Amino acid sequence: MTNRQHSPGPDDASAPGPVTTHGAGRDAARLAVVVGALGVVFGDLGTSPLYTLQTVFNPNDPHPVPVSTQNVYGVLSLVFWSVTIIVSVTYVLLAMRADNDGEGGIMALITLLRRMNGQQGRRAAAVLTGLGIFGAALFFGDSMITPAISVLSAVEGIKVVQPSLESAVVPITAVIIVLLFLVQRRGTAAVGRLFGPVMIVWFTAIGACGVSGIADHPGILKALSPTYALGFLFGHFGTAFFSLASVVLAVTGAEALYADMGHFGRRSITRAWVFVVFPALVLSYFGQGALILNDHHNVSSPFFLLVPGWGRLPMVLLAAAATVIASQAVITGAYSVASQAAQLGYLPRLRIAHTSESTIGQIYVPWINWLLMVSVLTLIFAFRSSASLAFAYGMAVTATITITTLLYFYVARARWGTPVWLVVGGATVLLAFDLLFVGANLTKLVHGAWLPLLIGLTAFAIMTTWQRGRHIVTAERARREGSLREFVDELRNDRPSVLHVPGTAVFLNRDKRTTPLAMRANVEHNHVRHEQIVILSIETEPVPRVPVEERIVIDDLGYSDDGIIHVTGRFGYMETPDVPGTLALLDPARTEGPLQLDQASYFLSTIELRRGKAPTMTPWRTRLFIATSYITADAAEHFGLPRDRTVIMGAHIEV
Repeated sequence: MTNRQHSPGPDDASAPGPVTTHGAGRDAARLAVVVGALGVVFGDLGTSPLYTLQTVFNPNDPHPVPVSTQNVYGVLSLVFWSVTIIVSVTYVLLAMRADNDGEGGIMALITLLRRMNGQQGRRAAAVLTGLGIFGAALFFGDSMITPAISVLSAVEGIKVVQPSLESAVVPITAVIIVLLFLVQRRGTAAVGRLFGPVMIVWFTAIGACGVSGIADHPGILKALSPTYALGFLFGHFGTAFFSLASVVLAVTGAEALYADMGHFGRRSITRAWVFVVFPALVLSYFGQGALILNDHHNVSSPFFLLVPGWGRLPMVLLAAAATVIASQAVITGAYSVASQAAQLGYLPRLRIAHTSESTIGQIYVPWINWLLMVSVLTLIFAFRSSASLAFAYGMAVTATITITTLLYFYVARARWGTPVWLVVGGATVLLAFDLLFVGANLTKLVHGAWLPLLIGLTAFAIMTTWQRGRHIVTAERARREGSLREFVDELRNDRPSVLHVPGTAVFLNRDKRTTPLAMRANVEHNHVRHEQIVILSIETEPVPRVPVEERIVIDDLGYSDDGIIHVTGRFGYMETPDVPGTLALLDPARTEGPLQLDQASYFLSTIELRRGKAPTMTPWRTRLFIATSYITADAAEHFGLPRDRTVIMGAHIEV
């Protein structure tokens, strides 16, 4: 009998070739996503070693922490366990499980809470939604402070390299910030490909420097034990409590892990955190701690002094690149939060430019961009150093973390049915930990912590006022528009008096139950109507994106031969409506006649707001609502309508 060599087939599990190739390709894809996550997600968190320990032991702090062996061990232990509990437990282990169709962040939690309307606990959900909106408002403060403190702390490294250049720190920082915001309109697709590799170099460098510091004082690793953190807290509570206001800087950027989950996925972010970022951060912090123990004067700039003399200038440049990446992450995050808030009705419609044909999430919001640039420059020239700005930074971070923790545990109980004992126990432990940080940062209120609270309260007032005013205007508009069904009936009965003109008219309307004001005006004043009429309502669903096959719904208006149809276009809160593209999806068999969409006329109804005598809102909120309305983006541009075929008809409403 002749032995024949077995040739593996395509379904043979033992075939090494195909399996290896497939596995290698899959591993390469996973690695690429992890590298991408390193570049986008961990910029802010990864640059925290630049200023955290320097701020903790800053002698100019209102409540300074004396430099001593016991205090250094205690602070390092607090830093390690704060990062472990807040980042690893609160965000990576818990919060990232609360996603809204894959999307994360505090806006995703708000959307989950909004879905609870009509369910048990509706009032509590409404209160927590308001709290979540305040958390989102605080993020705008974070988006202003992060670029300022990050780039400042990196550029301050030149003082270590060349002390005579200290006066150039603020101007150089301002130039970098201006350039950063000027290039936003071009999008981050091209630059984004460099983010991951740069951050890999960054984490490798800070980890290596940390190892060199630890090698000189290996005993510093004993601070990994929680006994040092607990001993510091309970043995020197006054000093330890005040130090928490600066220790929290080690977890700045934790919200980005959750907010960017939709772009990279929970697993990729978790892998990047566990295997790259967390170890590098721990090594850097402990290396700096060892350096401070060797010479207490090193507390002035432990991060850069940990670097060998020959490598300090390259490290300054690398730090500048890393902080630009960190700034880019929160800037694009602000675009995303503003866009989602507008879609959910908490902000007016904003002009949004998509900067990538292949990536949906890459957007540019001009109004937000210039507001952030002016705000960041103001902070840089007002505070002039990262140490001064650090007093303001922690407040926004701790408040956002606390709100996220609270919302998560409510969702865990109300939506998932997590046992009460587990929810209460987990929430008690984590919220107690979070509230310690909040309390510590409140002690810095007069030293700068008021700033993020002021920004947050201002943004919160704008968002809630817009939501309230929008509700009032919508109700009055619906009253004026009247029932769509009744209007269609009247139009059918008064057919002889209304002239039919050839062509297709598309009327955009907020409510599918009411008549578009432009359509009513066209019939009542001009006594004309088009042969084919499409009334289009745009609905924003509480999901990030709606599948194309579920995009449109055709509603029955009672007649199949009058040439009038109503279409509902469904979009997710992360999508920008495209009206012509949506109408192109219509099935001609269901449109009561052929639609000439390439020649269709589009009609918009715009509302001019005026102050009225009726007490719909307090006077200051009325003025704020009207003022905010002026930044509303052009409707034709927002919906992608052709300018030469768009007719705008106006009306005014008093608020």
